[in-house]
Parts: sequence; C-alpha cells; structure tokens
Amino acid sequence: MWRHTLPLPRSGGGLGRGPHAPMTNPNLLLQARSLRRSLTTSERRLWHALRRNALGVPFRRQHPIPPYIADFAASSVWLIVEVDGSQHADGADAVRDAALLAAGWRVLRFWNNEVMANLEAVLVRVTEAIEEQRLGDPLPSPPPLCGRGSGGADD
Repeated sequence: MWRHTLPLPRSGGGLGRGPHAPMTNPNLLLQARSLRRSLTTSERRLWHALRRNALGVPFRRQHPIPPYIADFAASSVWLIVEVDGSQHADGADAVRDAALLAAGWRVLRFWNNEVMANLEAVLVRVTEAIEEQRLGDPLPSPPPLCGRGSGGADD
C-alpha cells in the first residue's frame, strides 16, 4: 500500500533545504538541545498540549530549521508555533518570519500570557491552522492499482 510519509518539498527543489534538511551548523543542534532543557513556563504548558500527536500531527519542540530554531514545528503540515515574551514586542521577528515563509513554513505567534490565560483558544487556533495547511497542501493521489488506469491491461 502506498503511503505518504514525508511532506512534499515546497522549496529547494530537493536540494536538501526542506524540513528534514541535514544540519549544516552543529552549534544550532546543540543550542536546540539546550533550549529543550530550559523551556519557559508557557512553552512547557503548550508542549504538554501539543505532544504525542494530540492535535493529529506530530510536533517537535525547539526544532532547528537553519538558521533558526522554532519553538514548536509540525513538519508534516509545515507549521511553526512560537511562544513569545516581552523580548519580542519590538517586531524584530519580521525578518525571521519572512525567511520561514519564503521556505514554505507558516508561523503562528502567541504571547506567553495568551498561552497561560487561554490555552484552549490557542489550541483552537493551532487546530484551525493545521486544517488550513492540510487543505492547502493536499497529498498526491495514490498510484492506480495494477492493471487499472490509463495504459493498463483492462483499458
């Protein structure tokens, strides 16, 4: 039976620049590992709601997407979820978001206080984004069964 296991490349043309691209900076991987051990309270709260495919897709926390590290990433639907504190209030993430968007990722941003005060609303928005991403990137049709379709023996 045919199964689609990896997301289709949206950019890079198969040149190793997708969500599963090899790490070119080993320091980025070390930094991501360090960040996984030191989640903020709001990141930890959201992680408990996202982990173990709770919303129907697997999320990874502190996931390296060179040259950045995403708080949470679901590569099967090209979705990044960021939890921001006051250090992000100046809008400095616009360049980062533009680069991730250009690479095919959709970025959702939530403030720490949103996650802490209204986790259910955050999860509803993430679920909506997952469905929107699925609708915008349909899986290819499976190949026809042997002997069926154009050029088959039964035509």
